[in-house]
Amino acid sequence: MRIIGIDPGLSGAIAILDEKKVVGIFDMPVMSEGKKNKRQLNSAQLVSIIKEHKNNNEEMAVVVEQVNAMPGQGVTSMFNFGQSFGAIKGVCAALNLPIYFVRPSKWKKHFELINSAKDASRTKVIEMYPSLSNQLTRKKDVNKTDAILIARYYVETRLRDKN
Repeated sequence: MRIIGIDPGLSGAIAILDEKKVVGIFDMPVMSEGKKNKRQLNSAQLVSIIKEHKNNNEEMAVVVEQVNAMPGQGVTSMFNFGQSFGAIKGVCAALNLPIYFVRPSKWKKHFELINSAKDASRTKVIEMYPSLSNQLTRKKDVNKTDAILIARYYVETRLRDKN
């Protein structure tokens, strides 16, 4: 079964796992919009990434981190985030893919990352997948590692429960 883990938001990421094996990691596809070159989700590219990794005879599920507004965040940034979140849901619906949501507290607790540094998920993933270390060298790659752990959480909890 293929699992797509998504850390939503314009600086987020997408990870594709085949059971526990990472078969793809991507920064969230974005494009410029309007005169001020604001960034927005490139839904067409998201569709392309998903279709590229979908085998017709194989089950696929999408797991998205379910985040809420945080105190101090601006109205505009929360609107943009909500727009991206809604576009991800729309893409999954259009592709007829089941979508599951997981709160950050759930998957972080599962991997013992509660109250740890933001970069701790990068360290955890490099320990689990040493062969990926050269793809996760930048501090901003923490979004990719979060996406991997979101997908892996689903594999270790939901798939385990189905068997």
